[in-house]
Amino acid sequence: MSKQYKIVLTIAGSDPSGGAGIQADIKTISACRCYAMSAITAIVDENTFEVKGVHPVPASFVKGQMESVLNDIGADAIKIGMLHSSELIFTVKETLSKYKIRNIVLDPIMIATAGNNLLKQEAVRILEDELIPLTRIITPNIPEAEVLSGQKIRSKEDMLTVIKSLSCGNKVSVLLKAGHLSDNELTDIFYNAETDEIIELRAKRISSKNTHGTGCTLSSALASFLAHGLSLNDSVKQAKEYMNQAILHGADYEIGQGHGPVHHFFAFWK
Repeated sequence: MSKQYKIVLTIAGSDPSGGAGIQADIKTISACRCYAMSAITAIVDENTFEVKGVHPVPASFVKGQMESVLNDIGADAIKIGMLHSSELIFTVKETLSKYKIRNIVLDPIMIATAGNNLLKQEAVRILEDELIPLTRIITPNIPEAEVLSGQKIRSKEDMLTVIKSLSCGNKVSVLLKAGHLSDNELTDIFYNAETDEIIELRAKRISSKNTHGTGCTLSSALASFLAHGLSLNDSVKQAKEYMNQAILHGADYEIGQGHGPVHHFFAFWK
């Protein structure tokens, strides 16, 4: 019998600095012992402190990339990142609808670490209405959750109040990340729509400016653990632990003048 990889497809934008987007996804998926494939949605001109421009890849070409790898290789899980337009959101939804892939993780990227908007305003509701219902779990941060819910989130209590409103009528699980709060102990809130339970994931805040691509990294790790066949609860917990360790081990490095990357290969670089 030949060996088989666990396969993850990432659908996202390209970051030339290597800390976020497709580059971070491939590093994470590989570090989590899966085979990484990619469909690039945009070429982003950015570094560790600013986004200078976004060059969209035509939706039809993104569709072609997705179909080429899924028809030939298939996937155990899919991670979706940067989608820059309504047309692309529709295209990704229609393309994925043809394949029976349960493990779809959506990181609803709207704002870069540097503060730049990466999703056109008119596309936000299309994302909410068309693509989110197709996914198994979404991983918004607080600013993204505020956009999707229309509510301000200033505390853990606010997170608990709003999280089910993001779940498409309790059909889609939600990992709501607390990194934008100022507490020394951060508590991510996870709503498992499949068991109707809310789990608090506590972790001490790690002092580091190297947080570029943390959202990409966490969602890719989550997709990878789902690809390995772990339960949703265990996948979320292991992805959170991987993310914490990547931040911790990357904190002392100096890369760029802004927010540097996390250390994706901390377990292998001794």
